[in-house]
Amino acid sequence: MHPDDPGASPNAQSACEEGFLSQFGRTSETTEFFSPVPEGYQRGRTAFVAVMGTVMSGLGKGIFSASLAKLLKDKGLTVAPIKLEGYLNVDSGTLNPYRHGEVFVLDDGTECDMDLGTYERLLDQDLTVRNFTTAGQIYTEILERERRGGYLGRDVQMIPHVTGEVKRRLRELAMTGGPEGGPVDLVFIEVGGTIGDYENGFYVEALRELAFEEGRENFCSVALTYILEPPTLGEQKSKAAQLGIKRLMETGIQPDLIACRAEHEVTETARQKVSMFSNVPLPRVFSMHDRASIYTIPEAMRAQGLDREVLTILDRHQKVDPVHEDSARAQWNRYAHAISASRPWSVNIGILGKYTALRDAYASIDKAIEHAATHLGATPDVQWIDVSDVDAGNVEGRLSPLDLHAVIVPGGFGERGVEGKIASVGHVRQAGIPFLGICLGFQVAVIEYARSVAGIENAHSTEFDPSLESAVISELPEQKAIEGLGGTMRLGGQDVQLTEGSLLAQLFGGDLLVRERFRHRFEVDPGCIEQLEAAGLIFSGRHPRQPIMQGIELPTSVHPYFVGGQFHPELTSRPLHPQPMFMGLMAAAIRRAHPEATSKAIEAWTMQTGAEPARS
Repeated sequence: MHPDDPGASPNAQSACEEGFLSQFGRTSETTEFFSPVPEGYQRGRTAFVAVMGTVMSGLGKGIFSASLAKLLKDKGLTVAPIKLEGYLNVDSGTLNPYRHGEVFVLDDGTECDMDLGTYERLLDQDLTVRNFTTAGQIYTEILERERRGGYLGRDVQMIPHVTGEVKRRLRELAMTGGPEGGPVDLVFIEVGGTIGDYENGFYVEALRELAFEEGRENFCSVALTYILEPPTLGEQKSKAAQLGIKRLMETGIQPDLIACRAEHEVTETARQKVSMFSNVPLPRVFSMHDRASIYTIPEAMRAQGLDREVLTILDRHQKVDPVHEDSARAQWNRYAHAISASRPWSVNIGILGKYTALRDAYASIDKAIEHAATHLGATPDVQWIDVSDVDAGNVEGRLSPLDLHAVIVPGGFGERGVEGKIASVGHVRQAGIPFLGICLGFQVAVIEYARSVAGIENAHSTEFDPSLESAVISELPEQKAIEGLGGTMRLGGQDVQLTEGSLLAQLFGGDLLVRERFRHRFEVDPGCIEQLEAAGLIFSGRHPRQPIMQGIELPTSVHPYFVGGQFHPELTSRPLHPQPMFMGLMAAAIRRAHPEATSKAIEAWTMQTGAEPARS
């Protein structure tokens, strides 16, 4: 009997464990088995679920992987996701949003792919640098190790050294990706792009090796594919899906589950064809068709039994905590049901940016709006407004006809569109339209107020005019001393000290010290703060120890809701825990659109979803 067989004795399994460590843990020049095993790693303690794409990218591998991980986490298992990117960038920090969507920032300052935002929101857990890997990171680590003589004179090759580094990182995540840096039950691996991409080939080979080394009871592979539905034919076609899955099988990986993306629910006939040509049982072929919200996908997966199929494949049924699952499911379903419930209020929300042609550039803002709207019973009609051609002369004509009930001015880099944002902030401030400024949106609000109210002529930022004498936004001296692109950036989670009695403090439930995520280089110039405050601008969020302004507001007697943050509040919004500043904005928008909406009515709806009442 093979020691990997279910009926193998404990002694046989122990012998197999010792053989595994001795065989694959070597790094000398005398063996071809190069697969670094971290010290203390226990084979079989953690199982791996790998999600790979076929046909085309952008189908939602992250959504599927995060939804499946959520189902298993709800059952009481600990999970850790990781995104494997094929590009040579070390991180996502310098990527143009039009190329790759928004740059998501983790609490530890890692600039990463937007899929990690999906994982954080669905799993309701903070991730770290361990959950994100690029080819640039892999190659950098290997080349530096080679220069240090870390390969004992071996010629360094894609196999086994590059694939070995991938497996080492996956095993380290298995050991340290859990609560308080402990081990996890399941690691969910998402490979960017599609099968057949040259840049991802070494990831796929590493996963094939990992499946071989860990054993079939510790590895589950998932293929995400696409079912075509040409309008001229009037039926679904699965041939492209079949060929894509065949390409995966040619790499030596047999999928255990298949998720079929499609516009409409995948027909039984199409699923049968995919099942037959991929050797995957029909119950493990899932229709992942378009839905009103991604947050309804976990329950759809559960209804089709995908969570039980994964537990069967990995022999993990004994780890399920039914009490934990019932509680987690009830809490999530309250939110999921509110998504499709009839909502009493509709509001028009304007997002004024320069990347509005691609919604993925502001994905987290879009989700934060969805979270707040669902909890407060609002149906948001989001207007994506490009401010590149907006100025003081046409701003009223551009915005007034839209009948906006709230406006968000998001972050960004570069001079294009800045004057349009400044003019837009002036319009919404004077018109009393609820406003939320984020990062650069916070800065342009300070600039507009300095120009229009505080009497600081030509107020601007040294980001756009380094020789400016009347700068209200600039780099602090200690930042200027740091060289290199990105070197002066404030990145990741930092504390924000809120002013007692301020609107921001009320929004955060009275907490005076909150943690938010930053991604910026320029600050409010300390020399301008006194003049701005004297003119009525309230800096209600500050750095606990440095003269760094992190939040602004206007008194509610002057403006119904005028709030800004140097940080990115959208990055910490979760379905079950909507971000307070977005909750306040949404509540203010409801009141502007529906004056009859009372605080009690809004809070009554909020209580149906189990969220904290909006405090605006």
